[in-house]
Amino acid sequence: MDVVLRASVVFFLLYAFVRLMGKRELGQMTPFELIVLIVIGDLVQQGVTHNDFSLLGAMLAVVTMGFWALVLSWASYLSRRMESLLDGEPRVIVNDGEIVRENLRRDRLTRAEILSEMRLAGIGRLADVEWAILEPRGKISFIERQKGDSTPRPQNADDAGAV
Repeated sequence: MDVVLRASVVFFLLYAFVRLMGKRELGQMTPFELIVLIVIGDLVQQGVTHNDFSLLGAMLAVVTMGFWALVLSWASYLSRRMESLLDGEPRVIVNDGEIVRENLRRDRLTRAEILSEMRLAGIGRLADVEWAILEPRGKISFIERQKGDSTPRPQNADDAGAV
């Protein structure tokens, strides 16, 4: 039973840690961040199983972590409020060709990272982006300005909800 309790505590600690790290995808991590995650894996194993090196102890730890992952997944699926709490909300990082600096600071993104993602999406100029949204899973979605539309759109509450 000790392994189940330890695995539960470590699961929620890891969940909080990953949320605090921000909305980066694995491919966007620096080499140092990846090394830290690998080292954490070894430390977690030692903390969860303690001196229990048995097959049953390892199975209990894996099943416990899988159980909590499934519980959180179902909670997100069944409740919009839990989904928002557990997964986060999409955040607008470019609005009508202008970078929303407060949101970049909140998610620790740089202008260079946005421009890099734009180039990967085949967009050459920031002015061509009507919206860029940082999705809860770490991807950036770009909505290009309609061709021939050079006038900025008025901003109101209805426009923000349509995204």
